[in-house]
Amino acid sequence: MHAIERIAVIGAGTMGHGIAQVAAEHGFSVVLYDVKEDLVRAGLGKIRESLDHGVRKGRVTPESRDRALSKIVVAWDLSSANGAHLVIEAAPEDIDIKQRLFRELSRICGPETILASNTSSLSLTDIASAAQNPGRVVGMHFFNPPPKMKLLEIVRAYQTSDATMQAARAAGEKMGKEVVESRDSPGFASSRLGICLAMEAIRMLEEGVAKAEDIDRAMRLGYGHPMGPLETTDLVGLDIRLAIAEYLHRELGAPQFRPPLLLKHMVRAGKLGKKSGEGFYKYEKE
Repeated sequence: MHAIERIAVIGAGTMGHGIAQVAAEHGFSVVLYDVKEDLVRAGLGKIRESLDHGVRKGRVTPESRDRALSKIVVAWDLSSANGAHLVIEAAPEDIDIKQRLFRELSRICGPETILASNTSSLSLTDIASAAQNPGRVVGMHFFNPPPKMKLLEIVRAYQTSDATMQAARAAGEKMGKEVVESRDSPGFASSRLGICLAMEAIRMLEEGVAKAEDIDRAMRLGYGHPMGPLETTDLVGLDIRLAIAEYLHRELGAPQFRPPLLLKHMVRAGKLGKKSGEGFYKYEKE
C-alpha cells in the first residue's frame, strides 16, 4: 500500500468537512466531495469559519490556517476520488447509500486505495461486501466535532486485512488522534456504550427523575464527562441517535437500546437538537 498523503472525503456535512479540516491541518492533501456544488462549498465555508475562529482564539496561526485551506480542493464529481490513497466516506447512516458508494469507489479508485467508512453503527462487513478487494475496507469512526475530539475508533470488518488496519491507524495518528480498535459488532465499542447511556438519560427525563440540566451536570461533575448525554444527543442530532438506537435494538435485542417514547415524539415534532434550534435545550438555529 502507498504511504497515505492524499485523502478524499465523501460528504461535506458536519462530519465530512470536520474530517477534511483535520486532515488538511495535519498535512494531507484533501479532496472534499459532495453531490452538489452548493453543498461542498458550504462545507468549505464551515472549515474556513472554524479556522478563522481558531485564529481569533489564538489556537491557530494565520499561516497554518492558510496552509490548511490551500490543502483542500472541492469537487462534486465522485471521480475526483481517483488518485487518493485513502477515501473516507461520511455519507448519511444508510446501508444502501454506503454500499452504492463503495461499489462506485471500487470502480473509480486504484486497487490499493483504502476505503474507510465513518459509520458509527452500521456493519462494516456489509459495507465491505459491496467493494472490490474488500480487505482494503475499514471503519474510521471520528467523533463530533472532528477538529476537537481526540478519539478515533478503527473498526475491523470481517474482511479487513492487517495491512489496512495498520495503514488506517497510521493515518489517524498522523491526524493527531488517539486510536482505539474494535471489531465489527453492532455499535462497535463507542456507539454501543454511548447510545446505552443516552437512552437511559432520556428515560430518566421522561420519568421525571431529574431535569435535563441536572442529568448532564451529574455526568460532567460526577464522572468527568466533557458533555452530558443529553447535550451530546443534541449535538449529534436526535434523529441520528434514534436511528442508531433502533438499529442496535433490532440487531442486539437488548432492552437498554429500545428508544424511549419521548425521543420518538421529539423527532416527530422536529426537535432534532442543535441543528434545528431545539432539542433537550434551545439554540440559535444553524
